Amino acid sequence: MELKQAKREKVKLRIGLSGASGSGKTYSAILLAYGIANDYSKIAIVDTENNSASLYSHLGNYKALNLDAPYTPEKYIKAIETCEKANMEVVIIDSISHEWIGTGGCLEIHHKLGGRFQDWAKVTPRHQSFIDKILRSNCHIITTARRKVGYSLNTMQNGRVKVVKLGTKEITREGFEYELTVNFQLLGENHLCKASKDRTGLFMNKPEFKINAAIGKRLVNWSNNDKGLEQAKEEIQVCETIEGLKHIYDKYPNYQNDLKADVINRKTLIESAKLKIVPSSEIVNNQNSENNDIPTRE
Repeated sequence: MELKQAKREKVKLRIGLSGASGSGKTYSAILLAYGIANDYSKIAIVDTENNSASLYSHLGNYKALNLDAPYTPEKYIKAIETCEKANMEVVIIDSISHEWIGTGGCLEIHHKLGGRFQDWAKVTPRHQSFIDKILRSNCHIITTARRKVGYSLNTMQNGRVKVVKLGTKEITREGFEYELTVNFQLLGENHLCKASKDRTGLFMNKPEFKINAAIGKRLVNWSNNDKGLEQAKEEIQVCETIEGLKHIYDKYPNYQNDLKADVINRKTLIESAKLKIVPSSEIVNNQNSENNDIPTRE
């Protein structure tokens, strides 16, 4: 045994998206995946939602694997393995709710075994194998889950029974979100979301926002421990040509929003240095020529 300094290494993301029907789970997941991979051809969707993945094929050339009933844990595991063998970078599982409540899912398996408490001893290991596959995959994984409204029957002081709305719950086994890097809850028709669980610290307790590719880029930068961003910034600081700056900017597509200010500042310094080293006699000669190409400040 050896004690070591705790530090975050490069990790694969485990992201959850949950919401009611029509809240934009599939579309948001695709945008998020593109932000992570920066290449639609490296994205695969395991689709249990009646070919809903095909509705957004205009976005790019991502892959789709249609999964039909029975929705057993083993079938999901095989689908993830198929995506891994195809060298996909991001796998979207849309949705995991069928593994729990769908035809052939865990609840139906439990019911067919007799529905007794002790029958979970046979179902739980199968479900846990599915969860373990998500957690141990060498791909970034995005899961979607349906949400339903929860209610309880409360007895009032006058003896009457009142139906109380408890809020919404994900349709999967309770506690799944605690396995994730971050879990986003889509809130309604406006497709705004909030983080209900966030190990990154990037989104928790922040105002509601829309999922887009930029969110995916922020997450993958976090998962890479931002070493790529630091390296890009260092390269910019020592670059001495405008052409070199363009090369660095194109070299790091996932960091371009974060690098834009550094590139502009360095470009200004390079141009300023060029102005300073031009001999005054040359400036006079060029001013008298018809083709004056000396850079000037606006």
